[in-house]
Amino acid sequence: EVQLVESGGGLVQPGGSLRVSCAASGFTFSNYAMSWVRQPPGKGLEWVSAINSGGGSTSYADSMKGRFTISRDNAKNTLYLQMNSLKPEDTAVYYCAKSTIATTSSLLVDLNAWGQGTLVTVSS
Repeated sequence: EVQLVESGGGLVQPGGSLRVSCAASGFTFSNYAMSWVRQPPGKGLEWVSAINSGGGSTSYADSMKGRFTISRDNAKNTLYLQMNSLKPEDTAVYYCAKSTIATTSSLLVDLNAWGQGTLVTVSS
């Protein structure tokens, strides 16, 4: 059974930084691309970033470029999202998701397993 467990969310002030993690199990982590997707309060899902199976290729939504960094440790079956220069509009539940393919994709339809999410609140 595929399991994805996010952690590291919390309250951070505007301009601050936070790193969220996702522990994966139940599948061969190193074979699949992974994504982060977020859902702001009262809004729909928004793709944030993706990383390919080997970790050498990444992609970001335009509003996150230069502020967020996705990475993975295949030896630890763990996905990360480092978030810097956080803004109030970054407030959301952040989900990690497993792709059906090894290469990066911004399409939610390419994602076939999701974690339960971790809440990030950016507020003073």
